[in-house]
Amino acid sequence: MQNNRNKKVVVGMSGGVDSSVAAYLLKKQGYDVVGVTMQIWQDEAEEQKSENGGCCGLSAVDDARRVAESLDIPYYVMNFKQEFKCRVMDYFVEEYLRGRTPNPCIACNRYVKWESLLKRSLDIGADYIATGHYARIDKLPNGRFAVRNSVTAAKDQTYALYNLTQEQLKHTLMPVGEYTKEQIREIAEKAGLPVAHKPDSQEICFVPDNDYAGFIDREAGDRVPGPGNFVTAEGKVLGQHKGITHYTIGQRRGLELPMGERVFVTRIRPETNEVVIGKNEDIFATEVLCDKVNFMSVEDIVVPVRVKAKIRYNHGGEYCLIEKQGEDRVKCTFEKPVRAATPGQAVVFYDGEYVLGGGTIIGRV
Repeated sequence: MQNNRNKKVVVGMSGGVDSSVAAYLLKKQGYDVVGVTMQIWQDEAEEQKSENGGCCGLSAVDDARRVAESLDIPYYVMNFKQEFKCRVMDYFVEEYLRGRTPNPCIACNRYVKWESLLKRSLDIGADYIATGHYARIDKLPNGRFAVRNSVTAAKDQTYALYNLTQEQLKHTLMPVGEYTKEQIREIAEKAGLPVAHKPDSQEICFVPDNDYAGFIDREAGDRVPGPGNFVTAEGKVLGQHKGITHYTIGQRRGLELPMGERVFVTRIRPETNEVVIGKNEDIFATEVLCDKVNFMSVEDIVVPVRVKAKIRYNHGGEYCLIEKQGEDRVKCTFEKPVRAATPGQAVVFYDGEYVLGGGTIIGRV
């Protein structure tokens, strides 16, 4: 504990039980803990602010402040509205307009929670930042830092952290990764934290009603593509869709197509404003291409490597061979076909318990 005595850590406090317990655990370990909530909400009416109870809404600030008071640690609200708008919200809208399905949490982690918060934290003399993510960080024998699976597969959040840099990992603590959710709530209760039984937030924080298309319509205005055609892969028109921003690869519900059989979205063509419809078998692939690659547990790969890869947050993962295709592209050849590899989503590579790296899915090969 003595070694931590002079180490200052800024804990990103969302008002939830996980980040609250992270602050509690680090204080108990002897760190000089400072609590910070990131203000990311754009200008909105007061009644909306009170309703937005996501990870950074107004109620999050109230809850985080109460936790900080109970832990007797300094607490601040830092304004990151501009960074969040540019790096997360605008990115989210642009990706949907391109016919892709983005993961805003990954962008927020990389560019707001880490890049922006870490810089400000180091500027005020902190040694580390910390979060309530269910993941761990280890320094490997090769000298590199890597994200490691949490002790509980049920809550593991390593998928959304694959894009962090070595410098960011070097200055990050994730104490919650050593516990199960049940244990975290138990710790919170025993410590008397006021959020011990607060329910988890499920939705994307800036789309609390889960109406992605409505959000995009408001943000993009007249740039939103209107209705277009549902077509088969061969180009046969099947009917009209509401706009490409309403759909994602593998989607079955809400198509309203009287086909007499179950059909799915197999491709989105923004250039022609078409949504391609097919059968379930049409959305399986064995070869997937990704770009914007970030390697973590290794600096790079020069020969094909066998890894376990997840193509979405709740995907169990499948073994595949990854190989470089030029400077910033990787081809993943899966041993078993994967369903609905969706452009815009991340594919994350695992070497055992550790994140080897990952990238953004371009599409099937």
